[in-house]
Amino acid sequence: MGSLCSKQANDSGLASYVAGQIDRTLSWKDVKWLQSITTMPILVKGVITAEDSRLAVENGAAGIIVSNHGARQLDYVPATISALEEVVKGAGGQIPVFLDGGVRRGTDVFKALALGAAGVFIGRPVVFSLAVAGEAGVSNVLKMLRDEFELTMALSGCNSLADITRNHVVTEADKFGVMPSRL
Repeated sequence: MGSLCSKQANDSGLASYVAGQIDRTLSWKDVKWLQSITTMPILVKGVITAEDSRLAVENGAAGIIVSNHGARQLDYVPATISALEEVVKGAGGQIPVFLDGGVRRGTDVFKALALGAAGVFIGRPVVFSLAVAGEAGVSNVLKMLRDEFELTMALSGCNSLADITRNHVVTEADKFGVMPSRL
């Protein structure tokens, strides 16, 4: 009985379930296959390195979403904002790069744009506000993000999105002269 109880306490079965959901046969050729069955643009999500960014471009992706999937798969993956600039450089301006994850404030949106993102995806703040106050909550959180973003632009001397540049942010690489460690 004791070993059964400790097994249940230590293993909810979630890890086994998640592992069973991963298709290990997926490869870059699947992007080509998707392109053959739809005219919709194919965005590749989960890119956090320049190498994968270049592969996404080479394999015809219409865009990249920098994402660590909420760090649910591996708890030691870099924060998306830390990977963003490398991925943008890897894409070489050939396709848009979006940031997914960690966007909680208007300043986060500003930083992402300054580091080269074409836009951001906002998940948890929207989901949490929906749970708390429904449509009005979502409307409120989006207004708060926009107001914070506009204030950040004004305080940074930016009159338009085009005015937001890399010079507006300082990263760990800037502080220490090295890139953050990778996996």
